Amino acid sequence: MNTTVQFVADIPCVWSYFGYTRLRRVLARFRAQGGRADVVFRPYQLDPDATVAGEPKMEVLRRAFGQDAASAVAAITAKAETEGLRLRHDKAVYSNTFEAHRIIAVAARQGLGEEMAERLFRAHHTDELNVADVDTLKGLAAETGVRWSDEGADELRAELDRVRRSGVRGVPVFQFPGRPPLTGAQSEQALQAALAAYLP
Repeated sequence: MNTTVQFVADIPCVWSYFGYTRLRRVLARFRAQGGRADVVFRPYQLDPDATVAGEPKMEVLRRAFGQDAASAVAAITAKAETEGLRLRHDKAVYSNTFEAHRIIAVAARQGLGEEMAERLFRAHHTDELNVADVDTLKGLAAETGVRWSDEGADELRAELDRVRRSGVRGVPVFQFPGRPPLTGAQSEQALQAALAAYLP
């Protein structure tokens, strides 16, 4: 039985990165057991007004957490290590994610959406790259085996609008067929339970 997982996320969201990392691990086990599943990436922008040039992410975190920013960053960095992820913040760039979402859609049409999404999460959270910069995105696409295309901007704007009108106000969101959506960085156990019904 083939199934589809709809995944709503934004690249700078650390909980989206955690959730996607867990989903990838669960999907690997599911597929190894003979399950078939496709991931449909649905875009969401935490800050549609963010610029392409961006700003230091630490400044954004200081506005959000105030004097607690340093302790919040330390806590989330330690949590990332338990997920097998390395977060770096000092030179991270918080920027507009429209083009990043567009290249995920381009990659998905080439069968490489999952790989492109992972590379973009890592580019932002670990490599401290600006995922709004087109030259950076072209390099990441080539590294992932994705043929660059400038197409899809209008379709992406329409999809962003559909996601907003569906009531999504935070990410990540996981949607499995015929089930209520799962919101937040779900545990691997929860995601595995959701997929179990689709094993052959």
